[in-house]
Amino acid sequence: MRAMWKGSLGFGLVNIPVRLFAATESGEVKFRYLHLPCHTPLQYQKMCPTCNVPASWEEIVRGFEYEKGHFVVLSEEEINSAAGPKEKFIEIKDFIDIDEIDPVYFQNSYYLAPDGPGSRPYVLLRRAMLESGKIALATITLRTKESLAAVRVYENVLSLSTMFYPDEVRAAAGVPGIPGDLQVQPRELEMAVELVKTLQAPFEPQKYSDHYRQKIMELIDAKKEGREVFVAPSPDREKVVDLLEALQASVEKARTGGEEKGGREKAKSRAAPARKKTRAE
Repeated sequence: MRAMWKGSLGFGLVNIPVRLFAATESGEVKFRYLHLPCHTPLQYQKMCPTCNVPASWEEIVRGFEYEKGHFVVLSEEEINSAAGPKEKFIEIKDFIDIDEIDPVYFQNSYYLAPDGPGSRPYVLLRRAMLESGKIALATITLRTKESLAAVRVYENVLSLSTMFYPDEVRAAAGVPGIPGDLQVQPRELEMAVELVKTLQAPFEPQKYSDHYRQKIMELIDAKKEGREVFVAPSPDREKVVDLLEALQASVEKARTGGEEKGGREKAKSRAAPARKKTRAE
């Protein structure tokens, strides 16, 4: 991994030099736009419509449009100076329970690693957070934007997740078409709760995969090998008009699936040959 940011983590009067690493990466299949007649990748230029010429990076500045067509221009030095001394500083504000933060606030995840002499205070903070069961609420400035951040222990690493500020989270009340307290039938509610319990399972992230990306890569591999590609039609979902009937069918399907899976696992364990003992045993 390559560090994308270096600074320090403030823990009271303790200053911990740290490096920041991206904790995630996109699995999205990236495409290039090509010119159909010759399959040449298309180029994009920043054109000035007034001068009618492409603009070089030396001629590009950043401006804030305060009215239509009216801009305030800021230099890179002015933008960076707005962060002040906090530009390379993660400042812990409070220690809280992670259950107090709704997931809607979370943005991107990073790993924090000690830098230079920061190993001992790094381990101290990690142990203190594990002992107390708390996470740290902090602020960090990345790419000219100050964000809230949650610092917590993930496996054996301090992780940092940037967060939205409250005024950046849209009010749920503004979502159109949300029904109010409609009357539900007791039997329907009972079946819905039973379906939830039937589908309940521990979180095992390795169970889940990106099926769309897998299909796209299969198509790409087939095209590379010159094979003809046939796209199967999407299966039609069963149309069930009655809500209670749909819930009952869902519960039965979930139960049957669980029984089949359990039966396969038992059969697999029975079919597994006994391990021969070695001389050392």
